Amino acid sequence: MKLKKWQVIVIIICLILGTLLHFTYQLSNYNPIVGIFSAVNESVWEHLKLLFYPMALMAIIGGFTINKQYKNYWLGQVAGIITAMLFVVIFFYTYTGIIGKNIAILDIGSFVVGIIFGEFVAYKIIQNKTEYKAEIPSILLIIVIFLSFVIFTIYPPIIPLFEDPIYGTFGLEPKRID
Repeated sequence: MKLKKWQVIVIIICLILGTLLHFTYQLSNYNPIVGIFSAVNESVWEHLKLLFYPMALMAIIGGFTINKQYKNYWLGQVAGIITAMLFVVIFFYTYTGIIGKNIAILDIGSFVVGIIFGEFVAYKIIQNKTEYKAEIPSILLIIVIFLSFVIFTIYPPIIPLFEDPIYGTFGLEPKRID
């Protein structure tokens, strides 16, 4: 399969899966195992899972299907994932810092643009003819990001990145109903 066609398929699947992951924790009746892979609250950190897990899943699938054709496959994948996540964080804190509140349509838009931008970066690196020999570090970095989501969902630092702005809770902490 051609890389460009693969990247378009990946973008579509990531948008669909990421959207579904926004709701799976609640639909699972707040199952903590499902919470490792889903947004458990409305914090910025938890919304990064909506990008990371679909992109990582598609990277793994691509690792079995198209990886052998491209020398920089894993470097491109990790760079794309990190780019998407950084875009969402930077965009969110920039626009909310300017206007003083978050707007759902901008948050959804940053999710879409983040995935597209991340996959574009991945594409550019993967199709580059220069070999960077970064397969093992790239895979290890994806594993570190995964472990960070697991740990910080269960034991989130008490800082704004991890705080649910609606309920003021962190991680798997129950919602406060006042």
